[in-house]
Parts: sequence; structure tokens; C-alpha cells
Amino acid sequence: MGAKHYVCWIKILKHISRIKKIMKKTFILLAFALLNVAAFAQTTWKSDKYHSKLQFTITHLMVSDVDGEFKDFSATIVAASPDFSDAKFEMTANTASVNTGIDPRDNHLKTDAFFDVAKYPTMTFTSTGITKTSNSHYKLTGSLTLHGVTKSQTFDLWYRGTISNPMNKADDAGFQVTGVIKRSDFNIGSGFGSSTLSDEVAVKANGEFGKAK
Repeated sequence: MGAKHYVCWIKILKHISRIKKIMKKTFILLAFALLNVAAFAQTTWKSDKYHSKLQFTITHLMVSDVDGEFKDFSATIVAASPDFSDAKFEMTANTASVNTGIDPRDNHLKTDAFFDVAKYPTMTFTSTGITKTSNSHYKLTGSLTLHGVTKSQTFDLWYRGTISNPMNKADDAGFQVTGVIKRSDFNIGSGFGSSTLSDEVAVKANGEFGKAK
């Protein structure tokens, strides 16, 4: 083999070596990217009905608060960020499950004077945005549909943390949502003035969510 051919082969081998190094780096970067995608993939969380509540409070005759709740509801969260800063919330409640602890009052609330559960059997909330205000606290905005009316509402959201459930070893996350809505916005109980029933209704939801399998 001549000197020229020898030099040529050396150059070819060096070129091949450089290509191998580039390919190795490319594969490493690709593997790292795939791991990142997997780490931040969207995760779905579902409410635990045994450890979640959807409550409301309204003032009667301007002097006494009456508490109630919806016994039958479910909620779902989809998020990629571990602090839930990109979370999307969905909630559906059965309006016929309204419960204030007094059967005659509950039956009245189910009529067309209030929730009209025969015509509007569900209440739904779908989030449209979330903004972090401080550590673990957010403003949650979304569309609330109640009594056939859809309104944009903003609530305070407190992310209470994620733990490993000692019972099933699965991840559980806790949240609390608070805020105020106006019944007049949803045409509920329009026959009752604010001196009888306050227009503003305080809402409070405590939710324990398990990571969906």
C-alpha cells in the first residue's frame, strides 16, 4: 500500500470515529429527552368520594348561616407539573343530591323554585386557567354551569401537598377550593329576596385525589 493510500485510510478512519462520537452524543441526548418527556407526562387524578366534600353556605334572614352539600359528585385533575401549576380541573355534581340535613327543605331546593333538578340534573365546572399567587396557592378560573346558565368564575385553590397513602401505597394529593358565587347569576331562588336568602353563596370544596392507574 502506498503512502498516499495509507494517509487516505487514516483520514477515513478518523472520519468514521468522529461520526460514531456524534451518533453516540445524539443517542444520549435523545434518551435524555425521552426521559424528560416521561417524567413530565400528563397525569390524571380522580377524587376519592370517601374523603371529599362539596359544600355551600347561605345566609337566612341576614342573621343565620345554613350549610349544605352535594353528596354525589366527582372531580378529575390532569396535570404534568408536580406542583399542579398547569392543572386542569373538571367537576360534575348531581343536583338531586343536595343535602342540608332537613328533608322538607331539601325537597324544596330540588323544585323549580331553586335547582329544578328534573330539568337540570347536573352542575359542572371546567377550568380554563390557573395562576399561582403564592406557594401552594392559586387562582382557579373556569366555566361553572348551573341551572342551565354558564358563567366564568374564579376560586381560590390551595394545593395541600402529595403523600404516599399508607393504605394502598399510591400517591394522594389534597386540594381545597373556596369562593363566592351569586345565585342571581344563575337564576336560582329568584322568588326570594336577599333579605330572606343572601344572594352570595359561599362555596367550599375539599378534595383528596388519587393518581389514576
